Amino acid sequence: MSNERLQADAAMMMEAFAEQMSGIAEIQRNRSRLTATVTACDKRISVTVNADGILIETKFADDIKDLTYEEIAIAMTQSVQAASAKVQKMARELMEPLRERKDRLPRLSELLEGAPDLGEMMPLVPPASTAPPDAPERRREEEPTMVYGDVEDVRPRSMISDIDR
Repeated sequence: MSNERLQADAAMMMEAFAEQMSGIAEIQRNRSRLTATVTACDKRISVTVNADGILIETKFADDIKDLTYEEIAIAMTQSVQAASAKVQKMARELMEPLRERKDRLPRLSELLEGAPDLGEMMPLVPPASTAPPDAPERRREEEPTMVYGDVEDVRPRSMISDIDR
């Protein structure tokens, strides 16, 4: 009886897995087609990004020359960031039905006693900074380097580079 239950559970998991993979493939196809457009400066600037947030089109109105270079630069940066945020939101909305379906499935730890909860083991991806290259938030404290003083170099002389000396 126990073996039949295990086989039924495994069959259900495999069916759900196949359904999940099919859903992921469809979502990936739909996501790859996403674009987002944002306009700025009274519609003098229009930018469009693809699903990855990469700028794919820029349009300037005829009266763009009324703006300074600094105004154009600021508007471009803010517009591309806004369009990227917009397309990311659209991608999250595409994924929502799949997440809901996944949440209804039993976890491996619920099926097999002592099995780890793999979802909890996944590292979280920190959001990428939108700050300019020289912004303080981009400066990260360097990892402390461990230095050992009581060490004897036992490598053959031919393996020691000028840098090591």
